[in-house]
Amino acid sequence: MTETDSPSTVQNKFTNGINKEIDLVNRDPKHINEDVVKIEFDDVIAEPEGSYSLDKVWKISFATFTVSKYWCYRILSAIFGVPLSVFWGLYFACLTFCHIWTILPCIKSCLIEMHCFSSIYSLCIHTFCDPFYEALGKLFSSIRVTLHKEV
Repeated sequence: MTETDSPSTVQNKFTNGINKEIDLVNRDPKHINEDVVKIEFDDVIAEPEGSYSLDKVWKISFATFTVSKYWCYRILSAIFGVPLSVFWGLYFACLTFCHIWTILPCIKSCLIEMHCFSSIYSLCIHTFCDPFYEALGKLFSSIRVTLHKEV
């Protein structure tokens, strides 16, 4: 946090142990959940014209849906948020470790080995196939084809 941050910016940001600021207002800055989990009442429940419930029932249903969704998410994230953060942190750390220390070296090793085989294959092609196809080319190069159109 710098001296130029306004009090509201300072209040809405939290600095973690790695000196990276976390924005507590915009928690999805890359919009990864843009169309996936933004579910509102009218996305799930809709009454077609002619099949309306009582206005009070509709209002209470809306309030019940909204509040229960809000508190259910809050309670589940309070209970499982930290353990799942640990799990996903460990998972992606292991995935990164495997990628850096096993997958990339294996790919690089295969590319080195393939280069060796590629050189041998290229040598064989140039030694055996090139002369054969050159001879065929010279053989068929003397053939002349003419077309006559008969009336």
